[in-house]
Amino acid sequence: MYAEFDDSLVTGNDLIDSQHRELIQKINDLLVKCENKTDKAGAIRMLDYLSDYTEFHFGAEEKLQEEIGYPGIKEHKAKHEELRRAVSELHEMLEDQEGPTDEFVEQVQKQVVEWLYYHIKTFDRSVAEYKYMSGNPDRI
Repeated sequence: MYAEFDDSLVTGNDLIDSQHRELIQKINDLLVKCENKTDKAGAIRMLDYLSDYTEFHFGAEEKLQEEIGYPGIKEHKAKHEELRRAVSELHEMLEDQEGPTDEFVEQVQKQVVEWLYYHIKTFDRSVAEYKYMSGNPDRI
């Protein structure tokens, strides 16, 4: 099952939403590569690419939070660290196997896709709402 960017994932911040779309595409690229159970090197390359893009995205999100003085930045950074650890564990799992197994794909779904959906719908949306409300104090 592939990840999908739908309206429930829209934060209202164009930069972050476009990066989320790209992040979901990177996850799907990894899942496509995993369909070939013997292509361990290809799956590792895609996981590395996903990891690199995740770092880029987290940097952009955290910079935005610093710029707007988001009060939950410390907790948000801790959540980002959760995904970094999960991706590192997935990398170790893939290295230990002969190729991307069904168990590996299940863990990608659980530790990356489901985590990302929840994170966007709660933590990232909270940042976007804070940015909007702090920029429009008459709305409160």
